Amino acid sequence: MLKRLLIENYALIDHLDISFPGDLVIITGETGAGKSILLGALSLALGGRSDVTVLKDPSRNCVVEATFVEEGAEHIARRVVSPQGRSRCFLDDEPVGVEQLRETASRLIDVHSQHQQLLLSERGFQRSVLDGYAGIAGDVEDHGRLWRQRLDAEAALAALDGRIAAAQRERDYLEFQFRQLDEAALREGEIAALEEERRRLAHGESVKEQLARVELLFAGEERSMEASLKEMTASLDRITAPCPEFVPLRERLDAARIELKDIHDEISARGGRMAFSPERLEEVEARLAVLYGLLRKFGAATEKDLMAQRDEISARLGRDLDDQLERERLQREVDALRASCDRSAAALHAARIKAAPGLSDLLQEQVRSLEMPRARFVVQVDERAEAGPDGCDDVVFLFDANGLGLKPLSKCASGGELSRIMLCIKAQLAQYRGMPTLIFDEIDSGISGSVAEKTGRMIARMGDRMQIFAITHLPQVASKGSAHYLVYKESGPEGPRTGIRPVEGEERVREIARMLSGEAVTPEALANAAVLLQGKGNKSK
Repeated sequence: MLKRLLIENYALIDHLDISFPGDLVIITGETGAGKSILLGALSLALGGRSDVTVLKDPSRNCVVEATFVEEGAEHIARRVVSPQGRSRCFLDDEPVGVEQLRETASRLIDVHSQHQQLLLSERGFQRSVLDGYAGIAGDVEDHGRLWRQRLDAEAALAALDGRIAAAQRERDYLEFQFRQLDEAALREGEIAALEEERRRLAHGESVKEQLARVELLFAGEERSMEASLKEMTASLDRITAPCPEFVPLRERLDAARIELKDIHDEISARGGRMAFSPERLEEVEARLAVLYGLLRKFGAATEKDLMAQRDEISARLGRDLDDQLERERLQREVDALRASCDRSAAALHAARIKAAPGLSDLLQEQVRSLEMPRARFVVQVDERAEAGPDGCDDVVFLFDANGLGLKPLSKCASGGELSRIMLCIKAQLAQYRGMPTLIFDEIDSGISGSVAEKTGRMIARMGDRMQIFAITHLPQVASKGSAHYLVYKESGPEGPRTGIRPVEGEERVREIARMLSGEAVTPEALANAAVLLQGKGNKSK
């Protein structure tokens, strides 16, 4: 319930601090006194749109604070609007976002204004009324979550199908590229080795000829170079005894002989191995042509770059396989979610079909009690071919006030009839939603006389179960409240200002009389007001 409302510097309100009881609270006042200002301030505290134009004094903050009691615990919703237009929200003195403030407020209070009667024409609202009566509002939310999961899964599957189709279009080309690179049997450093081999092969015949000539010179025409060096060494040996200074020369000559012998042996060996092969040169040049061709085609600088591209193409081809496996998984998920959605929609449909006659009878009975004795009210459930986030049903309220045949409610009810029907619906919504506070902003618009009296009694009965605020111009309704507050406007040094105060006793009688007779309160109006305040359904004077 709304326990207390504090307003500072809002519109025509300079300061207001008022407390409320927990049952039926009546709020009246002359047209233009500022009843809508009170609702506007409360809406601001509950997360409504903020605007600097609401500041009475543009140099000070506007503060609206609403204190609620929920299951014995107090909660304070506060909204502060600065002169710069900045808005801050608080719940129990903790800063929160405006969405969190709205979400919390939505479970604490429901404000019904006159324009909400337009909701009666909306299929979504009509469906929510039936769902609330059937006790499946939570199931509808669960179905909606399941539906969104299905849409997400279907979107993911569609995106994956697009990726797979694109991959399939280029798969043949990728496979061709991979075969080219894979069949090339690439090895890092191969080009450098082949270039070296090609240089040797290109000069192989000339090299072999020169090696043969060197070997021939080593051998000599009459005697070999090695034999001559041995003889030189022997001659020096014979003179080293008498002339020891020739020992170093003899040793150097011997070393040169040994080194030249090694050179001769190496040349002989290499010359023997050296073979000029035009066929091998062709193979090398063909292999180099392949490798250089791949480098150009793939824009690579080295064999290592080619190998990296080969591996990347292989990975992409592998991902195609992964995508196929992922698609199979996603398809199974989509199929399961579709089946779950179908089962959930079918369960909702069955619950609505079952509940519709009961809600029809209940609303018809209540509407007839408000002086529409011939009224007929039918809640019709039409199953759609395609399910949606709310199930597979269209819910239509059919109405007939005068025996002319059932038609959709939006096409046949007058303003006064819509007011009474909405009151009946709100009475039911308040029960099964467990709403602790409900505000009626002139829901009795368009009705009068005995209908107004019966409407007041219905609102009073609702006040037995919950806190009700009724902003009204009807004395028959105003007389039913246990508490009555008067909204007034008065002039002051700083201009007009709006206030609200409780009225009791004779002052309340005079306010009811004013509502009956207008500005000039007559003795007859005072007498009628006293009778209304003593009538059935009233709890207090």
